[in-house]
Amino acid sequence: MKENVLEKLTTHFKDSILATSEYRGELTIVVKKQDIVRICQFLCSNEELRFDSLRDLCGVDYYRPEDRFEVVYNLYSLKNKFRLRLKVRVDEADLHVPSVTGVWSTANWHEREAYDMYGIIFDGHPDLRRMYMPEEFEYYPLRKDFPLMGIPGSLSLPKK
Repeated sequence: MKENVLEKLTTHFKDSILATSEYRGELTIVVKKQDIVRICQFLCSNEELRFDSLRDLCGVDYYRPEDRFEVVYNLYSLKNKFRLRLKVRVDEADLHVPSVTGVWSTANWHEREAYDMYGIIFDGHPDLRRMYMPEEFEYYPLRKDFPLMGIPGSLSLPKK
């Protein structure tokens, strides 16, 4: 199945694939962020591949000068019983990534969580707002530069 996925993606999206790797039998493909929606639509709708399940979408902070962040998409094909990981690199200067909520509705929750915790903005998301932190909270708690003890006074805590 790995070879089939790679062959179809390189045939249709040759210029969109930045890197591929395999670890413990799982395939990871890094793609250009501007092409993520087209690639996901193809993977979901292709009758042979049928990646019909977005199992997880999460942010990653590498805390490096360029391409500091990544968005990781863990896909699963029920038909083929096969997992695929897609990644897009996100620079701190441009935190915008196209939303895949039009492909898998479950992305709604996952994209909101990545926005709330990392500050990654998903363009085209139907309801991008904070879900854990208050709307007025101006920080992103899962970023590596966020202090372990938090920021004193940044949240008003309930009185006992």
